[in-house]
Amino acid sequence: MISVEVVDDEQLVRSGFAALLASDPEITVVGTAGDGDAALAVIRRERPDVVLMDIRMPGRDGVSATAAITADPALSGTRIIVLTTFDLDEYVHAALRAGASGFLLKDAQPADLLAAVHLVAQGESVLAPALIRRLIKAYVQTPATVSKPAWLNSLTPRETEVLVAVGRGLSNAEIGAALYMSAATAKTHVGRLLTKLDARDRTHLVIAAYEAGLTERA
Repeated sequence: MISVEVVDDEQLVRSGFAALLASDPEITVVGTAGDGDAALAVIRRERPDVVLMDIRMPGRDGVSATAAITADPALSGTRIIVLTTFDLDEYVHAALRAGASGFLLKDAQPADLLAAVHLVAQGESVLAPALIRRLIKAYVQTPATVSKPAWLNSLTPRETEVLVAVGRGLSNAEIGAALYMSAATAKTHVGRLLTKLDARDRTHLVIAAYEAGLTERA
């Protein structure tokens, strides 16, 4: 069972999302909140698997609340999907940098939202690969002359190849086909990368690949 908290400053929106989530027999809503501070109180008490987090709220906003969650080791099992009506890159950048595992607009189809919750609970990203590449390329401006990060030296040649593939937005099955390995082996390599880079999920591996200059920005 996937436990979820819904955070939004509008009561009707909170109720609507909660009702939608409750329609899925594999999801249980463990709480709702109308601002970032209230959200943190519920999260620390209930330790949900996934949080649907609004960005713009009075008091502590969604980006600040997301950063507080991801900075707390006790909440390492909680993943955040940021929801907003604003389709602006600056919000996506801020949400990803704060540690969100995905970004969806509030007008997403119900089936897509439910699928996103399941994916994020499994450690996946809810950003389409093409969108990930566009956003990260626009945000990460590290010049090619900047020194490579030290963590690159800890990766095996195979792990580096897998990280490049993740940076291109490939799934485990696609990585396996591209690198002549099984999807299960690709998943194992991705898991090792998550551990070595102390990354929460694939979205942040994508960021790392771009920051390290492993993925072309063209």
